[in-house]
Amino acid sequence: MGLNQNHSSRSGTSYHVQIEDRGPVFDDAAEIWVRRVNVIACANYGEPTARIVYGKDHDFSDIRTHEHNRAVALRIQELAGEARQLLEEKETRRVRRIKDLLARYYRTRDDKIKREIEEANALYPFVFARAFQELKAERPAASGAPAAPVAPDPALPEAPAARGPELEETEYPLDPAQRELVLEIERVAGEMQRDLAALKARGAADDILQATCAKLLARAKDSLTRRDTSSDFATRYLEMTRNSLVTAYRQIRARITRLGGA
Repeated sequence: MGLNQNHSSRSGTSYHVQIEDRGPVFDDAAEIWVRRVNVIACANYGEPTARIVYGKDHDFSDIRTHEHNRAVALRIQELAGEARQLLEEKETRRVRRIKDLLARYYRTRDDKIKREIEEANALYPFVFARAFQELKAERPAASGAPAAPVAPDPALPEAPAARGPELEETEYPLDPAQRELVLEIERVAGEMQRDLAALKARGAADDILQATCAKLLARAKDSLTRRDTSSDFATRYLEMTRNSLVTAYRQIRARITRLGGA
């Protein structure tokens, strides 16, 4: 089963949402067979600037019955709707970032900010146009008055001028093998954080384990935001990051098992 669906956002960006039922897959981290459904979304679909902006794996029990198939099929339809909503939310956040860049450039005329604005305009022209129009509408009615300051988004950290609008977002490579590594890193990192928190709540996470996991999660974050994904080194770096995370995650799961956890 699967789904292919085009979506035009509020800003006018063309997206393509693809959901693939990959069937039975052995999860190396959890060491079990799962039924994995993969969701990816491509922005600027059909354009030279097309890029994958969202990806996520969803695992289900590896049960092969008609009833389970119907449940997975229904969930796939729900995932498509969730992906569309998430894309709209990502665009709203991106609009806020671009408005912040424009406001800072108006104040500083910094060349580095100017280059970031040009990059945002090239990658997301419709989002950029929406941000520009919203910022223009927020200006006072008096002719020649300065642009109104952009209210800080509480969901976004304060950032220096050198910080780009997309720096903290995951880079999903077009190469399928690299993209699968990125998705696995995201999945294992999320599960590690969840289970480590469970260990800490039970007083079973020592300082060494917490420090090790913090270091690995920081490396995972770095690997997910790297843009140099075209080299062999990039693939090896992703593989090393994935392998380190999997090893640490298995240790955490082993501790939870010894404590009688799920």
